[in-house]
Amino acid sequence: MTPTERLTAYLNTHPGAIGKVVDFDAATDHLYPFDFTAANTELDIEVLIDTDQFCKWIDARLAASGCRYGIGGYMEHRTLYARSPLFNSKHEPRRLHLGIDIWAAAGTPVYAPLNGIVHSFSDNNNFGDYGPTIILEYDLDGLRLYNLFGHLSRASLAGLSVGQPISKNQKIGELGTTDVNGNWPPHLHFQLMFDMQGKTGDYPGVGKFSEIEQWRQNVPDPNLILRFHISHA
Repeated sequence: MTPTERLTAYLNTHPGAIGKVVDFDAATDHLYPFDFTAANTELDIEVLIDTDQFCKWIDARLAASGCRYGIGGYMEHRTLYARSPLFNSKHEPRRLHLGIDIWAAAGTPVYAPLNGIVHSFSDNNNFGDYGPTIILEYDLDGLRLYNLFGHLSRASLAGLSVGQPISKNQKIGELGTTDVNGNWPPHLHFQLMFDMQGKTGDYPGVGKFSEIEQWRQNVPDPNLILRFHISHA
């Protein structure tokens, strides 16, 4: 079996092993599906490069929909990364989003969905980057899985140590404000990886679209754990 097939099989046979990532109540909460592809003509570069305007746009969509959480992004070919030189190279810019974003208010609690340990953590303090980042490591009957949480508050990193045990449903942090989270509207970048490829405290959350198949092999769909019903805008 491929690693993704092994992960799917484990989660299907151990449904009780999966906890929450945010305080989402399927009975009362709805998810607003954001679209950050070229099909979204409302977001022009003037809005994207102005973090305050970008925040207002996100907040307005959530308020109008009555949703406290927005969602989307896995393997989405996004245009919004033009806002940061971090993703722009001479040959092929990085535009393929590798995780799922959960858009919500700053201060929203974030939890570990599985029992594991702290693999690494870092403050990736660049414009457009993750800001404070925590990576957890899980051992699922011999299958090693890594879980990246990006755009957290700086306080989320306080007191952490590599190898520290983390329990399912344990609060590990909260969403950061724009001044610490890489200059983004508050949200969680939630991503899974089978192989960290030697990296600590960081792993690409955006790749080249031409490399989509190799990214799929190492970065499975985070909704295997989130288990959200994600519709399309």
